[in-house]
Amino acid sequence: MNLPFNRSKRVIAVLLLLFAAGYGSFSCGHSSAQPFPECTYDSVSNTWTPADAALLPDTGRGALIAYGRDLFIRTSYFFGPNGKIASLSNGMNCQNCHLDAGIRSFSNCLSAAASSYPGFRPRSGKVETLIFRVNDCMQRSMNGDPIDSSSKEMQAIVAYLRWLGNAVPMKVRPIGAGLPVLAYLNRAADTLKGKYVFESRCVRCHGANGEGQPRPDGTGYIYPPLWGNNSFNDASGMLRVSRLAGFVKYSMPFDSATHAKPSLTDEEAWDVAAFISSRPRASKTFPDDWPDIHKKPADIPAGPFADPFSAVQHKYGPFTPIDSFMKAGMKKPIMHP
Repeated sequence: MNLPFNRSKRVIAVLLLLFAAGYGSFSCGHSSAQPFPECTYDSVSNTWTPADAALLPDTGRGALIAYGRDLFIRTSYFFGPNGKIASLSNGMNCQNCHLDAGIRSFSNCLSAAASSYPGFRPRSGKVETLIFRVNDCMQRSMNGDPIDSSSKEMQAIVAYLRWLGNAVPMKVRPIGAGLPVLAYLNRAADTLKGKYVFESRCVRCHGANGEGQPRPDGTGYIYPPLWGNNSFNDASGMLRVSRLAGFVKYSMPFDSATHAKPSLTDEEAWDVAAFISSRPRASKTFPDDWPDIHKKPADIPAGPFADPFSAVQHKYGPFTPIDSFMKAGMKKPIMHP
């Protein structure tokens, strides 16, 4: 039944008032679009804040970033020994070394990944791209093979890394990016002392033989292996005792340590890193590494060396004499790390 003309006008007027007051919408029930979540950077304090990945839209750029994040978290599911896409890696996940999907500061945080590449790296002796760097990790830390650089998966991983660092200016490293650098010990790192630290603090998660805790479904690890064929190989940056010590100091044990409240002392971190680094693991050769041996950090244990110190000292220290020698003999001193 049609409403009387005057009553119809009154109803229309009320509806218009409700819309004007914000109680209605002309979008047929769909809410207005939310701002795209973006990580932020404060240049005054040099601090970076991650965005909430749960707010990423499930279309377009948001979907690609979310897929890249999933690949980062569940690398083994997609590229492990039983990978859904291909069998390219040892079963570890990217976030085993870059905690909390790469957003935990001081724990190999990736806030500076996008701002660092393209960039020159002395290890390769050339300007590297993000794609090159991702595949470097696949071959070293994952002890595997490269991801197809033109694949959707690589595009997604790069999109995720660029999203994390989108607000960070090129060549800027926010506080908490990468790994902290611990002061050198005035002695060599001690593997026997490190074995004691490992047995008392690390076994409950990583196992007595460093084998880690595999997931029941076979898709990676709850806690990763620290040596053996399923861990990072001897060409990985984590083999360097200084790098591993900085990671362990502020990130382990995983369920208790933070940068503000570490669980281990510096000496414990150096010693347990030395013990882990001393254990057997897969070996892989990259003959083009360090084309200028004068640019090798003090704790690269594989020769040749541009100094008279032994491979053992390059592995465990003390590192100060090596640094001092290099600084005295070079125009551009080699700095730690």
